[in-house]
Formats: sequence, C-alpha cells, structure tokens
Amino acid sequence: MRIAVLANLKKNAPSLPTMSPDQWDDLDSEATINHILNALEAGGHSAAFFEANINPPHDLIEALRGYGPDLCFNIAEGHTGDGREAQIPAMLEMLRLPYTGSRVLTLALTLDKPMTKRVLMYHGLPTAEFQVFDHPDDPLDDDLLDADGSLRFPMFVKPSREGTGMGVAASSIVHTIEDLRERVAAQIAAYEQPILAERYIRGRELTVGVVGNLGPTAARRTAAFTAPAVLPDELTFFPPLEIKLDAYPESEAGLYTNRMKVEWVDDWHYLCPAPVDADLLDRLNRLTAAVFRVTGCLDVARVDFRLDADRDNEPVILEVNPLPGLNPVYSDLCVEARAAGWSYEQLITTIVELAAERWALRVKL
Repeated sequence: MRIAVLANLKKNAPSLPTMSPDQWDDLDSEATINHILNALEAGGHSAAFFEANINPPHDLIEALRGYGPDLCFNIAEGHTGDGREAQIPAMLEMLRLPYTGSRVLTLALTLDKPMTKRVLMYHGLPTAEFQVFDHPDDPLDDDLLDADGSLRFPMFVKPSREGTGMGVAASSIVHTIEDLRERVAAQIAAYEQPILAERYIRGRELTVGVVGNLGPTAARRTAAFTAPAVLPDELTFFPPLEIKLDAYPESEAGLYTNRMKVEWVDDWHYLCPAPVDADLLDRLNRLTAAVFRVTGCLDVARVDFRLDADRDNEPVILEVNPLPGLNPVYSDLCVEARAAGWSYEQLITTIVELAAERWALRVKL
C-alpha cells in the first residue's frame, strides 16, 4: 500500500511565549519517524512522512491530495486545543482518507483524563477518586475531606490533557489543602487548562500494551471487568512492563516523572515481563480489554496501572493511551512487543493490517 505517515515533529513545533518548558515533550523525533518508514517499507509498502499541520509551509491537505495515500499511519499529537489529538483524524475523515488507530471521539475523550475517568467509573472500572479544578480556590468535594476538614488521603496533581509525564514531579503529591491549592495554581499557570487532583496511589506502576480490534461478540464478553476470565481472542496482550521506581533517586518520590521519561530516557529502568502472578496478569489483561472497549480504542493502545499498596495491591487504572509512543528503543509498547517475541516491523505492519481490515482496504504490496 501507499502509506502517509502523519506525525508532529518536535523540531517543527511552534514557539509560544507563555508555554511551559515541557510543552512539546510528547511530540516525535525524526529518528522515530524514520524507524516507522523503514518498517513499513520492509513490510512491502511505499511510505512517506508528512508533518501533521494544515498551515503553511506544511499544507497537509494539499500534500495528501498530491500523494494519494491508500492509508494514513496516524500518530499526530497536535499542538493546541483540548481535543488536539483528534484534529488530524477529523480532517482525514472529511477528506475520506482511512487511517490507523482510534477515531475522533476516542482520541478527544482519552486526551482528557477526567472525562476518561468518568467513563471508567460509569462502567465500574477501578480508578482513583478525583476532582477537577478550574481555579485554585474551587470548593473541595466533601468525599475528599475528613470530618475535621482536612484531606482524607494524599492527592496527586497533574494537568488534565497532557502526556509524557508533563507536570509530574515529587511536588505533585500533596498532603494538605494548602499544598493542593498551591500546586493547582502553579499548574494552571503553567499549562492553562483544568487540573486533575486524584487520590495518590502508592505502589508499583505497570503498563499493558494491546493490539487488535473487538467485534460485537467480543465486546459483549468484556462488558465488565468482573466478568469470567475469558479474554477476547481478537486482542493480543503484550507482557506487562513495570517501571523500576526504586532504581531512581529519592528526588522522584517513587513517581514516573517527566524527568525520567525525557531527561533520563537513556538510563531507563524497567522489568518486562513484569514479575506478576497468573491471577494478577489475567486481571490486568481483562481490565485492559475492558478499557479498550469502553473508550472505543482501535488497532492499538496502552493502559497504565498502579497496584494500590494500601488496598491489597489491587490494580487501579491511571489512563489509556490510544496513541502510544513507537520509538523502537524506549517506547513502552515497543519494549513489550519485543518481550513477546515481536520484531518492530511486525508491530508496525500489524497495526497497518488491522486498520486496513477495518476500512475494508485491499492490502496492496
């Protein structure tokens, strides 16, 4: 097939006077794009990269019309807006161009962590208690407070619509209302968006990658995470990856911080497969399948968990990423696929084949 790879490179990102220093940490490098192009070409496809921006000098709409792709390989993160990851897919649908991965509604939903948590809670899936702050002085919800008016439990504060650990540092853990309001104020100033405060989950951090698509029958089998341990055949679960939080300095406070993901990526400490017993692995996979279904993911995703050390190490869902990183060296999904015996080329071409089947495309090599 003729495939257009759509992404936003860090080097092409706009410079905004008020943006935080980590504003573009979730954008892609040229190295990642070249790996994807090489994998597609090794799979027999013809591929070219296009900066996912409709503005000059990139003019994506005109560029795609000139290229005439059979399929677009979409990993575009976008630059601005509360639904920025959904912008390029919306444009592709207007142009009637098929693309890999989740569609517009899912990408808009999952970028917004509080909205995702509301969907998870509606379906009875385990996620931490939370409140969203539009202003540092917003009244606190009663269920976050003890009878004496203090915080019932430590809270964890982060931006609502960012990735790559942006805004995550030791100071994200707060124990008092004063500290909570101070941290919320700092993050509102830095990221200019609502701020999520959720119960801090003390414990191990794991992530599970998955590829595949759920048909109607399989979707019914994953209707609830408490269903019998029957995993849908349509999904392939990669071995869970655990971040070795104790291998990092105490300055990171046992968190998977932005510094660890960006500054220390060449000295990354992890276990894959993570040391989990069969029962826990089954539960993680069933939770991953349920999250995949209720958020409407397609082709590929990654679900992040913490094992709640204060509640019998029960898995708690942190978030779902339908646009997981695809750098073959350090991206979680790629490490997990490699642990399962998959080559990078197999991972990339499988995503293409899943999308081609969904869009009823004939795979032309």
